[in-house]
Amino acid sequence: MSNFWPACGFDKLHRDANGYLVPTPDFFRLFLNRPELALVNESCAAEIKLHSALQAYPLLTADKHRIAKIRDADARHNYAVYFKFRDSLLAKGTLEHYYTGLFRQTTIDIPPDFIDLMVQAMVRNLLDSVQDARQARAAEMLFRSQRISVQDGQVLAADLKVVDMHSENGGLGELGRLLIESKAPLRSVNLQVLNDDNAAEYFQSGEKYNFLLDLTHEMAQELSHGLTLRMTRARSGLKALAQVLTLWIRHMMGVEVQIEPLQNVEDPQWRWHIGLDVESTALLNDLYEDRPVEPERMQRLISLFKLDFTNPGDMRADVAGKPVYLGLMMSPDKVVRLKPQNLLLNLPLKSLS
Repeated sequence: MSNFWPACGFDKLHRDANGYLVPTPDFFRLFLNRPELALVNESCAAEIKLHSALQAYPLLTADKHRIAKIRDADARHNYAVYFKFRDSLLAKGTLEHYYTGLFRQTTIDIPPDFIDLMVQAMVRNLLDSVQDARQARAAEMLFRSQRISVQDGQVLAADLKVVDMHSENGGLGELGRLLIESKAPLRSVNLQVLNDDNAAEYFQSGEKYNFLLDLTHEMAQELSHGLTLRMTRARSGLKALAQVLTLWIRHMMGVEVQIEPLQNVEDPQWRWHIGLDVESTALLNDLYEDRPVEPERMQRLISLFKLDFTNPGDMRADVAGKPVYLGLMMSPDKVVRLKPQNLLLNLPLKSLS
């Protein structure tokens, strides 16, 4: 299988006996080349010396005196944060143990991009034996925000950074901005809806994130005599996302679950729910408490999901055997920011009761 998502450093990680990812010196070199730590023209001699030393030996012991010699205050702060992140990750031993513990802290003081890169590497690990482009594209939602649009009844998710980049400068950076100001024509971004015909292209595209994911539950077609034909989208990305979330829970929490998309919940015994993002968390709380919900908010709900534990004995006794309902929702500006940590923190596990 091709090494898709190479920037996450999956090939620079080792697996332990449990299949968890162990960081290596080469993995930490990735962070040294990120914007937070990469050298710039203004970097002083002390920063260049420290950066070069870390490139040569990424496990170099943190030295406050060396950091203090760096002229730029932001750079000093970034190196202090990096050393704390690196040493904490090494102490935990694996990305999975570090990530799980991170969200049980009172404050999180590492850059969001560091977290997203770790999630990408962990999800890439889950997909190593899955040759399904739709699942891989759905998995992007765990570490990259999505812009949602509705076209001819289809609910489509596009990578937020890609869409915003092309809307601002046609994908051509500063040159694109100048062309826009001069009203010169720009090349259009090639965003394809991922389907069976172009699935192979996904794994060949590197990390361009130019594929749209269809998140439509069903399509409606108006027939004669006032009839409406409703067709379920068997290949909807919602099913692929459910499969990815199932793999995520199995790997991170060690429990088997089944997840399936739902259009609505009709369950008088509704006992537990988890929002996959901030918006759906608030909405599900309101629905559960039977508080009124504005139609506009309901229209932003992309999907519900039903999660069932294979072994009810893995659940808290007071909800054992009951389904867990999940929600996925876009914000008022039509953006979805999925938070995979919500599943790890809020599942009603027996061990956490």
